[in-house]
Amino acid sequence: MPEQTAEAAIDVRNTSKIYGRDRETGVVALDQVSLAIRDNEFFTLLGPSGCGKTTLLRLIAGFEQPTEGEILLFGEHLEGLPPYKRPVNTVFQHYALFPHMTVAENISFGLEMLEKPAAEIKPVVDEVLGLVQMQDLAERKTDQLSGGQQQRVALARALAPRPKVLLLDEPLSALDFKLRKEMQVELKRLQHETGITFIFVTHDQEEALAMSDRVAVMRDGLILQVGDPNEIYDRPAKRFVADFIGDINILRARIQNRDGTRARVKLEAGYEGEAGLPTDSQDLGDEVSVAIRPEQLSFVGGAIEADLSGSIQHVSYFGSGFDYEILMPSGETLTLQLQNRGADQHDYAIGDEVHIAIGSNSMQILSD
Repeated sequence: MPEQTAEAAIDVRNTSKIYGRDRETGVVALDQVSLAIRDNEFFTLLGPSGCGKTTLLRLIAGFEQPTEGEILLFGEHLEGLPPYKRPVNTVFQHYALFPHMTVAENISFGLEMLEKPAAEIKPVVDEVLGLVQMQDLAERKTDQLSGGQQQRVALARALAPRPKVLLLDEPLSALDFKLRKEMQVELKRLQHETGITFIFVTHDQEEALAMSDRVAVMRDGLILQVGDPNEIYDRPAKRFVADFIGDINILRARIQNRDGTRARVKLEAGYEGEAGLPTDSQDLGDEVSVAIRPEQLSFVGGAIEADLSGSIQHVSYFGSGFDYEILMPSGETLTLQLQNRGADQHDYAIGDEVHIAIGSNSMQILSD
């Protein structure tokens, strides 16, 4: 259920978008979605291509109209209100800057279209150029700028009319890895300094976790889970969320007993311990899937200390650490991740028999 409307910058209520005549013959891009996004929040819609996240963004912007349901902006209905009359602006993946105009002219153009007085435009342009740290390039043509600089101009142009909500549709996807990391920090800084509600769309899990106050994970037009980054990563409610967000081990288990939001499970691999329980639907004796993050596992010296055992099948080195793929007697494969600690780190090789400890509170039962 969404939060109370009084707190919501955007309140999406039982909203669907169907392309075609009806549900039976058309394409259901968004299916009975309810969601409340708070004022002054960096909120991310996360999911694979075709999950409905951009459709939801376009409904908020007014580029599309919902087939069912309603969307409110600070308590006011948006139905029938065209995009240019909504206090909402959008930054797209392709920035759509005017190459024959300077940076300052690109920013002022939108204000001129809104018929702002000329005396008001220059101070606003100067202000947003300062926000995105582009004052020195105000007179440069946009086709003479780097990708990162062009994105800053697009952000400045979107911020200039002082929207109540800023929509960002995968704006970092065209940038290289290092620049993306820099712009993640910049976007979070801008959101904090302006106090504007940012709604960010991405399929990049690390990007969502690094930037967001809260994240909604989507699939097939549905919202599967909403929570802060820690909750989404450490306590995924559903198998898809666990599998989509970062690396994960999913093991077979059976519930031995339960107490509120915790249950005791026995893994098919042999270990018995406590796990988080996301719903009330699992009962004693039920077969369940249990998620464990690779970094929550560690090697230990002997079988007495171990929770699990197996043999290393594959080792991957990725600079900051190592991934060890381990085959257990149950036939299940486990990935253990170790940070790179330098030359004194013990090397584990393919074929080694190893013993593994599971970190406390690191197991989570998943629903389908």
